[in-house]
Amino acid sequence: MKRILLLSDTHSYLDSKIEKYAKESDEIWHAGDIGNISVTDSLSTFALVRAVFGNIDGAEIRKQFKQHLRFTCEEVNVWLTHIGGYPGSYSKYVKPDIFLHPPKLFICGHSHILKVMYDKKLNLLHINPGAAGNYGFHKVKTLVRFCIDKEKITNLDVIELGSK
Repeated sequence: MKRILLLSDTHSYLDSKIEKYAKESDEIWHAGDIGNISVTDSLSTFALVRAVFGNIDGAEIRKQFKQHLRFTCEEVNVWLTHIGGYPGSYSKYVKPDIFLHPPKLFICGHSHILKVMYDKKLNLLHINPGAAGNYGFHKVKTLVRFCIDKEKITNLDVIELGSK
């Protein structure tokens, strides 16, 4: 079983409250708009970090991370990207591949809107953790944590870090 902490859109800001949740995690996944490499460097002191670059990320972050990251965690096929859309409105950056090779878990950021949706057509769970940074129109900083146990995604919690 893996305990996952998911965040996005930090925009160079790492809230000190994240440390508590990072320490409880086996892996930390960042869905882009990292902002500064010090964010992922700090997170990596707590757990394995998997991340993708976002549209605001510069050359240093783009050298270290890809636009799309596909991997298997336990027995779950995961696709992590920044601009991905959501069920019924997938982005041009993931079409048509998401229809040809759908993952079981599709994660993106970008919108700063927290969403957890099931796509019945593609039989996948979509998660956007909202935004964990101070930049953007969101009012509350959010994270998502969950567990992956073999082929099951369980114990999904939304964490509110407070107002930005």
